[in-house]
Amino acid sequence: MDSPEPSSIEDIFDSTLNLEETHLKEGYKEGYADGLVSGKEEGRQVGLKTGFEVGEELGFYRGCVDMWNSAIGVDPTCFSSRVMRTIKQMDDLLRKYPIEDPEDESVSEIMDSLRLKFRAICATLNVKLEYNGYPKVSDAEKNEF
Repeated sequence: MDSPEPSSIEDIFDSTLNLEETHLKEGYKEGYADGLVSGKEEGRQVGLKTGFEVGEELGFYRGCVDMWNSAIGVDPTCFSSRVMRTIKQMDDLLRKYPIEDPEDESVSEIMDSLRLKFRAICATLNVKLEYNGYPKVSDAEKNEF
């Protein structure tokens, strides 16, 4: 009958020795769970910001293409055939941009092509037009009429 007593003393010492490891495991589980929650929220915020920025840039290019197409409608000879072809290519790229599927692998390739074609058109037309993102308040004050 002496065997139950020593095993209970050993259990007490074992639990004391394993206390640090037990707390470490519990802390890891709690930290992991909290990290999942905060990581999802942070990812959501970054996704919203990035999506807004991409949409804004696409809108800028759409506005430029629409403006150039309107000018062509008024005077079909206002641009060279090369510029008109590049405008058409930009229009096609904007139409095929996968807005509904941001994980599509062609997203960065299409955006790079749009930027390149935009710069080519501006250079050919000798126009100082560029997309710098959302205008800052200080920039708006400098450009007052």
